[in-house]
Amino acid sequence: MKKMSKIPLVIFLLISYLYSNSQERLIPAITPIEWLKTNINNPKVVIVDLRPYDEYQKGHLKNAVNIPGLKSLFDENFFMPKLDILKKIFSDAGIDSEKLVVAYDNGDFIWAARFYWILQTLGHENVGILKVAYGKELMNNFEISTQDTVALKSEFIPRIDNSKIETKLSTLLSIGNKTIIDGRQEEHYDGKKSIAKRFGHIPTAKNYACTQNFQVNTTGNKMRELSELKEIYKDIPKDKKVLLYCDGGADAALNYIVLQELGYKAAVYDGSWAEWGNDDSVPIENPSKK
Repeated sequence: MKKMSKIPLVIFLLISYLYSNSQERLIPAITPIEWLKTNINNPKVVIVDLRPYDEYQKGHLKNAVNIPGLKSLFDENFFMPKLDILKKIFSDAGIDSEKLVVAYDNGDFIWAARFYWILQTLGHENVGILKVAYGKELMNNFEISTQDTVALKSEFIPRIDNSKIETKLSTLLSIGNKTIIDGRQEEHYDGKKSIAKRFGHIPTAKNYACTQNFQVNTTGNKMRELSELKEIYKDIPKDKKVLLYCDGGADAALNYIVLQELGYKAAVYDGSWAEWGNDDSVPIENPSKK
């Protein structure tokens, strides 16, 4: 009887091992141009253009599918869209568990980052954002098309990872217990500007604007090297989970990618300031009133 009682545990451990190995990372989170050049003809690679459709029409990487970031990756309250909506969007783009997904945008990087974070939150690990945004450098290195790409539909099956997403309640409980990072520009953090009715930031939050993560170039904005990013975030301790927020969850997603690559355990507060700043029941700090 003792031997038989051990069988379910052995099977469970085997399944867990096989599942964890099936999620092996096969694409760099910040994807170099060289990687895409090498894998451009790989049938498992899906290229996603997160720019507005009118920009996509004027020219995009050949075979890239268009998922407009602002239109597709938020609901009317700037939260993540409902699961059935995202499932359809990703399935229509040809994304399934076997695909290696590369995303790029107009150079803000936040739309590609939001897409990346949502995919990871829904259990798809093999996604990366292209290190260089759309511009002359990409045009010089890849074939450009003005024809819409219609992907072969697939079946995207969500496997939600709750460790990558925070709520208003979990954020409230994190004050004083976790590292909280505000990814907005300094004038928003300081309470001089706000998209919400209240001004300021979440108590104990530190300000690391997501724009620090990339360089502005005339040939296409480019993500900074990890050595530079490590220096930017050197004062953040690694012994606590990092909670990230911004105005609506896109800037924070870019910080999420970078911190994840630097070895931090991070998660994004999806409601961000759009929710927190409009709720009088939760605390704020407003340096501009001091």
